[in-house]
Amino acid sequence: MNRLGEVIEVNAVRFKRLLPGPPDHVWSYLTECGRLETWFGKDGFIEPREGGAICFMEGHIKGVVTQWQPAKRLAYTWNVFDPGEEVSAHPESYLSFELQPAGEEVELTLFHLPIPAPFQKQTCMGWHTFLDILEAGVSGQTPQPREVYTKANAEKYGVDLNNLAG
Repeated sequence: MNRLGEVIEVNAVRFKRLLPGPPDHVWSYLTECGRLETWFGKDGFIEPREGGAICFMEGHIKGVVTQWQPAKRLAYTWNVFDPGEEVSAHPESYLSFELQPAGEEVELTLFHLPIPAPFQKQTCMGWHTFLDILEAGVSGQTPQPREVYTKANAEKYGVDLNNLAG
């Protein structure tokens, strides 16, 4: 056994999107319960402070806010819970959203890590889908049903929706 520290590589996904501004408008979609459900599903909430709880998709996703910088940066832990689980069998990961003014628009950067190899394509498909729905909402459009985006994005990433990693 070597007692020295070692550098290891961790797989992550990153997305960048230009969205209609101002940053406060986009921030509201990332953090306000009524707006979260337009793109993240029902029964989601974020306690608006560092150390606050997050819960999405009826308890399927739970975590803790690690950074709360209104209209600039939001970060939290991300853990998947299967129905009935009190302790997740899945590894914890970390999600961040950064907002940068870009003229009349806002550049949103999403960063999620680590992503285990069997889940990489599926994770890209999922975030692409959520961001498509978010973009529609922020732009003032009525988003299409999630299944429409999911099907299109599954094709983009080569994901078999009938055989998802579990």
